[in-house]
Amino acid sequence: MLDQRWGRIINISMNHETMRRTGFSPYGPSKAALESETAIWAQDLAGTGVTVNALLPGGATRTGMVPETVSGAVRRSLLDPAIVVPPLRWLASEASDGVTGARFVARAWDSSLPPAGGRPGADAGRRLAGARTPRRQRARLLMTAVRRRRRPPP
Repeated sequence: MLDQRWGRIINISMNHETMRRTGFSPYGPSKAALESETAIWAQDLAGTGVTVNALLPGGATRTGMVPETVSGAVRRSLLDPAIVVPPLRWLASEASDGVTGARFVARAWDSSLPPAGGRPGADAGRRLAGARTPRRQRARLLMTAVRRRRRPPP
């Protein structure tokens, strides 16, 4: 990726409450470490064309980690793992150039939103995840918002 001056690292994570849940060791702490690495790698790789971001489903998800003893009613309330596909595809694309060190929530992703700086659905997913927009990118988004008379992202 460094030789090509382009690449994507997308780490799949979980919400902070689950990371600290009783009985989730070592899985929860390993995800906390992965999120820390996401921030560090994003800084280390800044300016190389390689971006690093975290993506989380946004709730309990129907995966192989769900015990067989979980009731059918609870199982039906779990998120479908495919929920991560739209933001994952965007993060892996050229459309996400320059977006790095962010945390996205797939449940909040809204593909129906018009692109804001080429980022359909991204702002809602970033806000819910508590992501902050890098200063240079925020300035560019602010100018776009002023031109379009929209409220800028946090």
